[in-house]
Amino acid sequence: MNLPAHIWINGRIVNTVEARISPFDHGFLVGDGVFETLVARNNKPFTPTRHWKRLVASCESMGITPPAFEVYLQAILEVMQANGLPDARVRVTLTSGDGPLGSDRGESPSTMTAAATPLKPWPPTETVLIVPWTRNERGALAGIKSTSYADNVRALALAHAQGAGEALFANTRDELCEGTGTNIFIVAGGRVQTPPLSSGCLAGVTRALTIEACQAAGITVEEVALPISVLQNCDEAFLTSSTRDVHPLARIDQREMPGVSGAVTQQVAQAFRDYVAGRDDP
Repeated sequence: MNLPAHIWINGRIVNTVEARISPFDHGFLVGDGVFETLVARNNKPFTPTRHWKRLVASCESMGITPPAFEVYLQAILEVMQANGLPDARVRVTLTSGDGPLGSDRGESPSTMTAAATPLKPWPPTETVLIVPWTRNERGALAGIKSTSYADNVRALALAHAQGAGEALFANTRDELCEGTGTNIFIVAGGRVQTPPLSSGCLAGVTRALTIEACQAAGITVEEVALPISVLQNCDEAFLTSSTRDVHPLARIDQREMPGVSGAVTQQVAQAFRDYVAGRDDP
C-alpha cells in the first residue's frame, strides 16, 4: 500500500513517515473515536456540511468535543493540497485522546487527523455476501460512525474470502440492516425500499441524498423494516455510499441479480446524478 506523503494532525501538516500518535491514545487502545469519509473532485469536497453535521452528532453521542466547521474544512483542504490530490477520498478522524489502558477515559484533549488518498473508481457492479453476524440495533454504537470497526473488518474479510466485494448484516431482529460501509436498497414489485434508521443502520449521507433525489424525480422510496429473507426474492438491489454513489448489485450470495440492467436502479442512479449535478454542498 502506497501511503500519502502527508497527513494533517491536530492543526498541522506533517510528513506521514514522521507522523506520530500516542500509543495511549484511546482511539488506538479501545477504538474510542469517530470519523467521516467523503470525496472531493476538482479540489471541491462533496457535501462537507452534511458530513460535518454527522461528525458532530457522532461526537456528541460519544462525548468527544467536535471541531468547528472551519477547522474541519481547512483540514480537508490542506491535506488534499499537501498531497497534490484534487480528486481524493478524505477521512477525518477524532478520538478522545490519551487515556488509561482500560475503558475509562483520561483528561487529555481529543486527537484529530485528516488523511487524503487518491479517489479510485469502483467496478460497474458489486457482489455481496450475507454474513452470519448481526448488527445490534439497540447497541451503544448504533447509528454512530465509530472507529470501532472490527466487526466490519471481520465481515469484509469473510466476504472477500468467498469472492464478494461487500458484506451485508441483518440486525438482532433478523431484519436487513446495512453493509460494512454501505447502505442497502432493494426493489420489489417496482417499489424502492430501504431499512429505516431504527434498524440500526448508519444514517448514510448518500442514503439521504438518494432518498431526496428519488423524491425530486417522483420515485417513491419506502423506509421500512424488511426481513433479511427479502434478499432472496427482491427484483433488484443496490448499495449507496459516499465513494460508490448508487452501486448496482450483480450478485447476492450465489443469487444473480440484474446489476446495471435493472430498470429501477437505472432510474434511481440517474435521479441521483441529476440531483447532485453542479452542487458542491447539497
